[in-house]
Amino acid sequence: QLVAEGTEHIEMPVHKKSLSSLLQVRPMRKLLTELKPDIVHVRSRIPAWIVWLAWRKMPPSTRPGLVSTFHGMYSVTPYSAIMGKAERVISISDCVHQYILDNYDVPPENITRIYRGLDPSAFNPRACSEQWRATLLKQYPELEGKRIILMPGRLSRWKGQEAFLQMMAKLIEREPGVHGVVVGAAEANKEHYLDELLQTRDKLGLNDKVTFVGHRSDIQAFYGVADITCHMSSKSEPFGRTVPEALACGCAVAAYNRGGASESLNAGFQQGLVEPDNIAAFASRVSDLLRTKYDIYLPKEFYLESQVQGTLAVYESLLQQKR
Repeated sequence: QLVAEGTEHIEMPVHKKSLSSLLQVRPMRKLLTELKPDIVHVRSRIPAWIVWLAWRKMPPSTRPGLVSTFHGMYSVTPYSAIMGKAERVISISDCVHQYILDNYDVPPENITRIYRGLDPSAFNPRACSEQWRATLLKQYPELEGKRIILMPGRLSRWKGQEAFLQMMAKLIEREPGVHGVVVGAAEANKEHYLDELLQTRDKLGLNDKVTFVGHRSDIQAFYGVADITCHMSSKSEPFGRTVPEALACGCAVAAYNRGGASESLNAGFQQGLVEPDNIAAFASRVSDLLRTKYDIYLPKEFYLESQVQGTLAVYESLLQQKR
């Protein structure tokens, strides 16, 4: 797709977490010298080290502007500190912004918060077609006539799937017409966690009340069929992409009030905020949301166009300073 749209896509092994990656510094410097880019934008630590080591040896008058994006709350180590060495730093949420200020030596004026934007052509209230819905019900007939409580995200202990099962056990006592759907696969070498979750489902008596559908590439359609989307991570997420995605599709969301996930919920659907780690309160909130009709609004700053324009503004500001 990139090539078809006129982009030159250059492949280099800049992703390996190994000392051998340092062998890419000289080729990177040669590439930057030949291309003469205005901006180099790094988004991960190993590529950032390779680019920075190449970039700092270039003549300051001709080298490109260097921008980084903090996509997470990285470990506070010299290895991670490379993300703060760029001339401009983008944080993907307010909580990441504060994390940078608290833990790294980055001038506040060099940091810009730009939310990760979603594509409205993919995430919108029309994302779920009747044909898709019919195909889903044919594959999972147990969902027929049920109010769907959705739990999206890769299967990982801190993502909250176990808490979701516990919450569903409490919710069904109040709302017997609900059915839980867990979308996501286990991480590599952690398939045993799925087995643990299935055992927990069995112990809680939820075998016919919660369905695991594995990895799906049509998550936007699941938002369209769901009544409530749940976000139950046991620690603060840097952004929590499933929250704005669901809201953009017109689906109510319940989430713990912390981290990046709470930022989009505070902005678009405050009724879904729940005290962190309180599973009983979460079940109660989901029940309340099922019984009430709410208006859902997601501000434009969570959409792709705002991310594009904000990022270009960072580039332009840096280039203006260099002129």
